[in-house]
Amino acid sequence: MSDHVYRLTEVVGTSTTSVDDAIRTAVTAAARTVDHIDWFQTQEIRGQVVDGAVEYFQVTVKLGFRVEE
Repeated sequence: MSDHVYRLTEVVGTSTTSVDDAIRTAVTAAARTVDHIDWFQTQEIRGQVVDGAVEYFQVTVKLGFRVEE
């Protein structure tokens, strides 16, 4: 890996399907406006329960993106 400088940002992705889908939703949406995203790290997983069943998955994702000179 070459020497790089990274900035960090956090986003929250949601999905009615799965934690995986919530992560992918967050990364895909952030990539529309943030260039050079190289990695992610899940910070927190939570969800909403309605009538005893999981309704939504919510994942806080930390994104690392390269600072370009």
